[in-house]
Amino acid sequence: MSEQPTVETVNRDVLRREIRNEYREVAREPDRGFHFHTGRTLCRIVEYRDEWLDGIPESVVASFAGTGNPFSIRRLEPGERVVDLGCGAGIDSFIAAHQVGPEGEVIGVDMTSEMLERASAAKAETGVEHVEFKEGYLEQLPVEDGWADVVISNGVVNLCPDKTEAFREMHRVLRPGGRIQIADILVSKPVSDSAKQKIDLWTG
Repeated sequence: MSEQPTVETVNRDVLRREIRNEYREVAREPDRGFHFHTGRTLCRIVEYRDEWLDGIPESVVASFAGTGNPFSIRRLEPGERVVDLGCGAGIDSFIAAHQVGPEGEVIGVDMTSEMLERASAAKAETGVEHVEFKEGYLEQLPVEDGWADVVISNGVVNLCPDKTEAFREMHRVLRPGGRIQIADILVSKPVSDSAKQKIDLWTG
């Protein structure tokens, strides 16, 4: 009897390509309309405070496509080092940078170049020097061991095929006693292996 396919057999290259395509469109045409909320509408839904958005370029706010509010778990402290997983155009990275202040540091990591271009342009526009944006995957973070006090993420872990490896990487980059603040999608029952093989269910 043949074994049922597991998530490990998902073609990661195809999955990542399709996810990139989805969020490339969010970066290019954030007002087009998607199966998820975006922009200021989403900010209101997840209860982002208006003052958090002060000074953040509208191009960044418009491309926001998270699923919740990692800052509702706990406010970041001045001087903390933060890694933002799946930072997109950088809205949470800029909010984090404001909360930790210039004595802190923020690294935003994303795999979609169009989102990173928006984030980098916004950094240049705002002059916020203690935030940096890097291309990378959750399973292979471009961050040194034990660098971070806090790892944040907003609606991205659910898109990662190897969540165990993603959490190992979070643990690796966190200092002893560091913390994780994640907003994401949860399900109340296991997803079948056959459903995990359907790329369109990951992206749509």
